Amino acid sequence: MHSPEIRARARQLYLSGSSIADAARSVGLSYRTVWHWCRDRPEPITQGTALRCFRCRPDVDNTTDPAAYAYLLGLYLGDGHLVTSARVPVLRISCSNAWPGLIDACDQAMRAVLATKVQRVQQQGCVNVQSYGKHWPCLLPQHGPGKKHERPIVLTDWQQEIATAQPGDLLRGLFHSDGCRFSNRVTVRGKQYVYPRYMFTNESIDIMGLCQWALDLLGIAWKMNRRNCLSVARRDAVAALDRHVGPNS
Repeated sequence: MHSPEIRARARQLYLSGSSIADAARSVGLSYRTVWHWCRDRPEPITQGTALRCFRCRPDVDNTTDPAAYAYLLGLYLGDGHLVTSARVPVLRISCSNAWPGLIDACDQAMRAVLATKVQRVQQQGCVNVQSYGKHWPCLLPQHGPGKKHERPIVLTDWQQEIATAQPGDLLRGLFHSDGCRFSNRVTVRGKQYVYPRYMFTNESIDIMGLCQWALDLLGIAWKMNRRNCLSVARRDAVAALDRHVGPNS
């Protein structure tokens, strides 16, 4: 007789995208036993099998890692896509091959928030960091058909609370996905000056507004260069953003 915790663990692995064989190896039981729990006579999903989804727990106001969630939210709003049409939803975030540190940080954030298993799928010029999980739609309610800039992107009340408490982590995710830090060179009266500068580019008015809002919360000066491009260029503002965003390589 196996404990309910073992059964719940096996089912959670299966619902998170693991094969029955992988789930069986993880809990140290036979394939047939785990197949019986997951496929032959699956039990309904209960609160106990969703312990890692803080939206399905009674202590919803006490998320396990709000900083990781705010960072992952920023990455998702920038370069993420949540597929809900499959049997198990899959969250994919595209990370450039040029920034291996970003790939690792994205992987770690997924695991800290929900994932028990994260995959890295090589594409041309980038890596899709992805995780299967029944509860990703609970945590990222901004998912939907079409491109993000073609539909409203509005945070829920509980997301707003997390982002308000962790604006630096939200900005880190946004800038790591759709931003950059570079050395800007200008020539004034024949003399060349070089200074660091941040740029954030996004076609969504709503996502751009979230970036502006988070910068305002931290007192970081910004300006719009174009309709879809924000700049942080003042020396003190760049220094302040450095403390929150940091390198993505």
